[in-house]
Amino acid sequence: MEMCNLTRLPKFILLGLSPRPEDQKPLFVLFLILYLVTLMGNLLIILAIRSDPQLQNPMYFFLSILSFADICYTTVIIPKMLVNFLSDAKTISYAECLTQMYFFLLFGNMDSYLLAAMAIDRYVAICNPFHYITVMNHRCCMSLLVFSTAFSCLHSLLHVLLVNRLTFCTSNVIHHFFCDVTPVLKLACSSTSVNEVVAMTEGMVSVMVPFVCIIISYLRILIAVLNIPSAAGKCKAFSTCSSHLTVVTLFYGSISYVYFQPLSSYTVKDRIATIIYTVLTSMLNPFIYSLRNKDMKRGLEKLRSRIKSETDRLSTTKNKIQGP
Repeated sequence: MEMCNLTRLPKFILLGLSPRPEDQKPLFVLFLILYLVTLMGNLLIILAIRSDPQLQNPMYFFLSILSFADICYTTVIIPKMLVNFLSDAKTISYAECLTQMYFFLLFGNMDSYLLAAMAIDRYVAICNPFHYITVMNHRCCMSLLVFSTAFSCLHSLLHVLLVNRLTFCTSNVIHHFFCDVTPVLKLACSSTSVNEVVAMTEGMVSVMVPFVCIIISYLRILIAVLNIPSAAGKCKAFSTCSSHLTVVTLFYGSISYVYFQPLSSYTVKDRIATIIYTVLTSMLNPFIYSLRNKDMKRGLEKLRSRIKSETDRLSTTKNKIQGP
């Protein structure tokens, strides 16, 4: 374990998921596949929504932004992981570490608020369907998006600035696969009490506000659905929420396990839980929303047909140019 004063030698060493050399290449292959699937899945969701006029509504607007945030979220973490799997040094500069921390917090928080915005959208659609178009208009959607982005930027900046004021004079080995706040704080020589208080107050508020918003929205939805007389109507109403509820459970379940505990109790199990909400949730989102949503299935099928017809057209044009 390296011992240094990081005010003179500004670098960290990311221990990663496993210190054993024989594990590095299999982990590289695994996370490369997960990353490529995440990129392709979320990119297909965005293209399908943007290219299908029938998907131009608030629900799918927020879903396309969520897919974009998930691409950015995983890109902040996985490429550096892949490099470190094949590298002996596994170092990350102090500036790069804070940058990674900032964007990780930014896109993670954005995910949280986008999920809340999607819950509000479902609440209005089910509980107030006749005013859905007027309530969830373009201005409202853009306001929710701007608020989510602006608050996430300020939230991330606050925590990064608080970390930047600390001094590091013992080990520079981060027991994690990226620069998350908690494992970095464990390396600090100076007092981290301010960071911990802010994390347990402002940090908890930033997570709990959208979560409470989701809970209230779904309680109102549940009351409204139970008042629907027909069983078919109840099933249809619940089916529009099932995908979103699955994603919310995965995301908030793993976040609660990792962050709502004392700094001293952070262990290797938390690294595994972190993979769930940083990598697996982002990868599974496209499958959850496409497999359990008829509109998305139709949109993806239209996109596939459009790509196929365009490929055939280009092939035909190429054959004509080349001649017999």
